[in-house]
Amino acid sequence: MIYTCTFSPSIDYTTYLPVFSPGGLNRTEDVRYYPGGKGINVSRVLKRLGTDTVALGFTGGFTGQYIEQFLKQEGIRTDFIPVDGITRINVKIKAEAETELNGPAPELNAAQLKALADKLAHFSRGDWFVLAGSLPKQVPDGYFQQLAGMCRERGIHFVLDTSGPLLRELAAYQPFLIKPNAEELGELFGADITSQAAAVRYARRLVELGIRHVVVSLGGKGAIYVSKDIAAVAEVPKGKVINTVGAGDSLVSGFIAAWEAGAEPLEAFRNGVASGSATAFQSDLCRKQDVEALREQVTIKPFQEQDVNL
Repeated sequence: MIYTCTFSPSIDYTTYLPVFSPGGLNRTEDVRYYPGGKGINVSRVLKRLGTDTVALGFTGGFTGQYIEQFLKQEGIRTDFIPVDGITRINVKIKAEAETELNGPAPELNAAQLKALADKLAHFSRGDWFVLAGSLPKQVPDGYFQQLAGMCRERGIHFVLDTSGPLLRELAAYQPFLIKPNAEELGELFGADITSQAAAVRYARRLVELGIRHVVVSLGGKGAIYVSKDIAAVAEVPKGKVINTVGAGDSLVSGFIAAWEAGAEPLEAFRNGVASGSATAFQSDLCRKQDVEALREQVTIKPFQEQDVNL
C-alpha cells in the first residue's frame, strides 16, 4: 500500500478576480475549495491515475472534517490523527498578480506524534511512505529521522519531498525517491545551480549517498532524472501554464504510479513529467486522460556533458 503523510494539511480557498485592490472591497468572480498539502495532492493524483493510497496526517475541527469528507468522496482512504486545533485555511488570490495568505498549522503533541510512528510500525515490506510538504519546526529533534530509519529497516519505499535543513538530514537515510527543485538541490550543497550540468552533478552526489532515484524539477525547463546508471533530461510538453500548485506533487505521483505498474525508470520518469505538466495546464490536479494525452509529448534524452543554462 502507498501511504502519504501531510503534517500541515489545509483547505485552499482560491479566489479568482481580474484585479486585486489591497485595503478595499474586492468581489471575486469564482471561488474554489480544495484540500491542500503536498501529501494529500499525491494521494489525489494517484487515485486519479488508478492507484489506491491511504492519506495520513493530522487534522482537526470543521476544516479537518471537510478534508476527510472531500477525500472520501474521491474514493481515497484516510487515516488521519485528530488534533485539538483547527486545520488551517490558506487563501490564494488569483488576480493580475498572485497573493497567498497561509494560516498557521495546529501544534502537535507527543501522543499524536507517537500515533503516527505506531502506524508506520505496522507497514509491510514493500509499502510506500510519502513524506511531503513542510515539516513543523516544533517537532522534537530526531523524530523525522526516527520515521526515516523505520522505513530503511523495514524495507519500506521512503519518498521524500520537502525542503530546508531536514531535507539534508533525511537524505542520509537513503530514500527511494526525492524530488528537489534546482534551488532546493543547491541549498543541500551550498551551491548555486544555474545549469543542467550542475544539477546532474549534485544529483549524482545524492545517489552516491544511497538514494535510488533523484528527480530535479526545473519548472518550465523540464526535469532531470539521475540514478546509479542513468542521467537523463526531459523536455516538458508545450502548453499554457494555468496553475503550478500541485505540479511537483503530480510528478511524484506519476512516477510512483508507473513504478508500481512495473515501468522501467525512464518510463516512470516520463509518466511523472507528463503528470506534472498536465496539472500545470489546468486549475485543479490532473486526471488520467490528461496524462495519457501528454505522455508521448515528453521528450527524454540522455544527459550530455554540456553547459545548458537553466
